Amino acid sequence: MSETSIKDVKARLVYNSRGEETIEVDVVVGKSLGRAAAPAGKSKGGKEVMYYPSGGVVEAVRIVNNEIADKLRGVDASNIDNVEEVLKKYDDTSNLRKIGGNTVYAISLATCIAASNSMGVPLYKYLKIVDDFFLPLPLGNVIGGGRHAGKGAPDWQELLALPMEAPDIHSAVKANIMIHEYTGRLLDKALGGFTLGKGDEGAYAPPIDTFKALEILKESVEYVSDELGFKIGVGVDVAASSLWDPKSKSYVYPTEGKKLSKKEQIERIVDWVERFNLIYVEDPLEENDMDGFAELNEILYRKTLICGDDLIVTNPEILRNAVDKKAVTALIIKPNQVGFLTTAMETVRIAHREKIIPVISHRSGEPPEGYLAQLAIAWGGKILKSGIMGGERIAKANELIRVSEEIGSKKLARL
Repeated sequence: MSETSIKDVKARLVYNSRGEETIEVDVVVGKSLGRAAAPAGKSKGGKEVMYYPSGGVVEAVRIVNNEIADKLRGVDASNIDNVEEVLKKYDDTSNLRKIGGNTVYAISLATCIAASNSMGVPLYKYLKIVDDFFLPLPLGNVIGGGRHAGKGAPDWQELLALPMEAPDIHSAVKANIMIHEYTGRLLDKALGGFTLGKGDEGAYAPPIDTFKALEILKESVEYVSDELGFKIGVGVDVAASSLWDPKSKSYVYPTEGKKLSKKEQIERIVDWVERFNLIYVEDPLEENDMDGFAELNEILYRKTLICGDDLIVTNPEILRNAVDKKAVTALIIKPNQVGFLTTAMETVRIAHREKIIPVISHRSGEPPEGYLAQLAIAWGGKILKSGIMGGERIAKANELIRVSEEIGSKKLARL
């Protein structure tokens, strides 16, 4: 058995940052261990693969330990295609319902970690698809709403900060942390004593509507930008599919007590992009409205990034359709949406070829480690959407800082 052959595979049930059950997999390659757990989103796109088989995490763990482990022992892990080919033969369904996308993702990532460790190279070099490395800009959720927060919070899911012109990665990470802290002070002042309650991603979840929340975040971003001396942008994840009511064909805003037609939703997006100088808008319309994305992208082209998440779900075929329709200028990459790392990498390659910005993204339920940052660097992601506060979010920022010691702290992506 070669030094890059898989010697052992073991799965277990663990918990993510939301306290939900998830799968963690250990893979031994040579004398090296790779360990990875899968994330989970609460605002999940309808076109994503299934997370787990019908028996949930417990059944996924059983399948890995009792069936898949034997099939993987002895497989050469020096090329991830070898491993994923075994998994594709086991589960040839279109939505991975036999084994689950989270199971595939955890096995694939754990294998890559073990293989890179056995070869003595960092994960970002082992999985690279770009010729030159740079550090992604950290995109952080400051004020949360929608499915990431409770009743009375903003209807849009995430109000974000992006340190666009930070001179180095330390300044970029510091900027997001300062914005988080200063926003808390502004919320406390605006609400006459705010408990600083937080949602799934460590963002504040205040009892205010989206407009007021954007006003506060804009003030906070401008204050920190002046303090640090570089431009910081405001972005949003509307997560419009969670607002969409197919029966009434309208976008329902519970906190505001309003319903908006598609036309009114587009008008609101355009108005607020200009009013708040938004530089990033994710999922502004529901996930099946590719034509609506294209219409909005035409209106706002070069004014802001129109980013697809639920619209594209890291799927290369859907991305090709979005390219043909000129529907987006950026897209979210969440590997567990498609399960296979090679599929996610294919999607990123298409994005680079078509000049669409890949945003490598966490999920609301995350494991407490920083591998996502290494994937972002490996794949040339200009933005790493990884949150700001919480150990599972800070882990990604700290990993960027560690890698910066190898490739240079000032080697930051530019939009």
